[in-house]
Amino acid sequence: MKGSAKKVLLAALVANLLIATIKFLAAWFTGSSAILSEGIHSLVDSGNQILMFHGQHRAALPADEEFPFGHGKEIYFWSFVVSILVFSVGAGLSLFEGISHLIQPNEIQNVCINYLIIAFALLFEGISWVISVREFAKEKAPQHNFLQAIRKGKDPTLFLVVLEDSAALLGLLVALAGIFLASQTGIPRFDGAASVLIGLILGGTAIVIALETKGLLVGEAALQEVVQAIREIVSAGEHVEHVNEVLTLHMGPEYIVATISLDFVDEVPAGEIERTVQLLESEIRRRVPEVKKVFIEAEAWRRPKEKKSLT
Repeated sequence: MKGSAKKVLLAALVANLLIATIKFLAAWFTGSSAILSEGIHSLVDSGNQILMFHGQHRAALPADEEFPFGHGKEIYFWSFVVSILVFSVGAGLSLFEGISHLIQPNEIQNVCINYLIIAFALLFEGISWVISVREFAKEKAPQHNFLQAIRKGKDPTLFLVVLEDSAALLGLLVALAGIFLASQTGIPRFDGAASVLIGLILGGTAIVIALETKGLLVGEAALQEVVQAIREIVSAGEHVEHVNEVLTLHMGPEYIVATISLDFVDEVPAGEIERTVQLLESEIRRRVPEVKKVFIEAEAWRRPKEKKSLT
C-alpha cells in the first residue's frame, strides 16, 4: 500500500469511529433522526475503510498460477462493494429513519447537545477531509482539476475517501440545518426531512463511486499520456516501420499490461527483430514503470482502403 493511501485511510477510519460513537450517544439522548442518520453514515464509512484496507492487502498479493497477472483488481472489486454498502446500508437506513420521523415526528430533546456534537463532528471530519484532499492533490496530474482527477484516477482509495469525507461534511451541515429549523419553528418534521436529505446525499455518493470503479473493474485502458509515451518509444525502435496498435489494460492502480502490434522491415533477420523487441520492452519498463507486462507481436500493417470518390 502506498504511504499516502494508508495515511488517508487511517485518518478517515479513526475519525469515523470516534464520530460514530459520539453521534449514536447524542441520538440516544436527544432523539434526533438527523443525528442518528449521521451516526449510521459514520459507521458505514468506518466499515468502508476496513474493506479498503482488506482490498489493499489482497491487491498486494504476488502473482501465482491461478492469477498470473496478480490480484491488483481486488482493490477495484472492494471499492465497488463499498459503493453497494453506502447505497444499501447508509442511504437505505437514513431514508427509512427520515421517512419514519416524517410520518411520526418526535420532538428533539437537549438541542444544545446536538449542536455540540455536530461541532465536534465537523472538526474531526474537516481534519480527515483536509488530509485526504492534500494527499489526493499530490497524486493527481497538475493539469487536471479535482473532478477530472476523479474521472481519470486509477487508484480508487484516495478519491473514495475524498468523496466520503465531502459527503460527510455536507450531511453534517444538512443535519445542523434540520435541527436548527426544528428547534426554532417547533416543527420536528424538519429533523426527519434532514435525515431524508442525508440519505439522498449518501445515495448520490454511492452512485458516483460505483460509476467510477465500474470501468476499472471491467477493464479500463491506461491514461492517454501513458499510451502516447509507449507509442513514441516503439515508433523510435530500430527496424520498426509502422506501429499498428497499442492496447493497454489496468490490472491494478500501478499495474499496466501493454500489448503492441508492430510492422517491422521485411528484410531484417528474425534475430535482429528479437533483439529490437527486447530493447523496446526494457525501454518501456524503464520510462513507464507502471507497465509490468509487455507483449510485442510482429504483424504486417494493412493500409486502410481509401474510399472511392463518386464522380
